[in-house]
Amino acid sequence: MDNNFTTADFIRSKKDRRKITVLTAYDYPTAKILDEAGIDCILVGDSLGMVVLGYQDTTKVTMEDMIHHIKAVVRGTRHAMVVGDMPFTSYHTGVGDSVRNAARLVMEGGCRAVKLEGGEEFKDEIRAITRAGIPVMGHLGYTPQSINIFGGHKVQGKTIEGARKIIRDALAVQEAGAFAVVLECIPMKLAAFISEKLSIPTIGIGSGMECDGQVIVTHDAVGLFRDFSPKHVKKYANVGDLIEQSAKDYINDVQSKLFPTTGNSFKIDDEVIDIIRREF
Repeated sequence: MDNNFTTADFIRSKKDRRKITVLTAYDYPTAKILDEAGIDCILVGDSLGMVVLGYQDTTKVTMEDMIHHIKAVVRGTRHAMVVGDMPFTSYHTGVGDSVRNAARLVMEGGCRAVKLEGGEEFKDEIRAITRAGIPVMGHLGYTPQSINIFGGHKVQGKTIEGARKIIRDALAVQEAGAFAVVLECIPMKLAAFISEKLSIPTIGIGSGMECDGQVIVTHDAVGLFRDFSPKHVKKYANVGDLIEQSAKDYINDVQSKLFPTTGNSFKIDDEVIDIIRREF
């Protein structure tokens, strides 16, 4: 890696009012493309459970899944900071397990920071992980690992008590040592207030333009899933349509004997094939 984007660049970007750009990746070729495009940070999210592995939610993702995909992304990255998600239950069973699992993502996976969901209730874990020399990105608002508690995908912080809790959580995460915090699906004005209140940058997803940076799932942004388009996503391409049409063209070419052509094939000397024919 060279010319790396770092945690210091996160803080500096907030001070300079430069928006931080984050996208997800779960494999080598996607990471390489995003990195070459100049993205600041690549998040290897546990969203891979849904967009890559086909699970209904993120709670099925394991440490082994995360390490496997983080490794692939790191191989394709030279500039962007790679952040790896701590999956469900990897930091819920105490400080010791939290530090061990965070260390695995960094040492075995190769990412340079970890992300974990939750606020005040996990401040001890955040503090211990950062004390071990591993940068932590927080995640508040709608937290996908808590889908069974929320009862579905719902905007958080719309009530007075809900807003107060997210603010308290944001301050606790900052105080515990996080270098940034994702704010997912909270009202735009609340996200703006929190962004103003914190000294660490906020990374929004469905939380409006006043956050210090933005993150979306790349598969959503490029239209890989045509039957699902979240409200908070801007679709920049329709890759799903392109892949389907390419597959149809391939099927047609093979069945019509238009592919492969001699240009796609390799040659052998005629005398070699003649000898082979005589022998067999």
